[in-house]
Amino acid sequence: MSTFVPSGKNIERKWFVVDASGQTLGRLATKAASVLAGKLNPKYVPYIDMGDHVVVINAEKIRVTGLKAETKMYRRYTGFPGGLREESYTRLLARKPEKIVEEAIKGMLPKTKMGRQMATKLKVYRGEQHPHEAQAPQPLSVA
Repeated sequence: MSTFVPSGKNIERKWFVVDASGQTLGRLATKAASVLAGKLNPKYVPYIDMGDHVVVINAEKIRVTGLKAETKMYRRYTGFPGGLREESYTRLLARKPEKIVEEAIKGMLPKTKMGRQMATKLKVYRGEQHPHEAQAPQPLSVA
């Protein structure tokens, strides 16, 4: 008997599609982050990116619980003195709902080079249409 040690070569990556309409933001983000990291793969090792691709559709129909819709703020820094920019959840949802879902999922990935590589396999779209039909994505249930 010998222990199987996976290498980074010949990784079969699947494509999954998640419908965000009516889903809670945090629950959707945890499921998508675990698929991107490859934690559902039986050959998972923490030092190789074994994750699959995730396509999220209907990003504008995501929901949050409690008072987060009124109180949640998104902050970014421009790099210049006094360059802190803040935007509320409701305003960002109206302007760019994809950003809300992307930030929630990326925040649950490792803050390393490998985490940034995992994040490249995430695609978020508003509406039902996405350009990844040729990859034949399988539906992924969040509940």
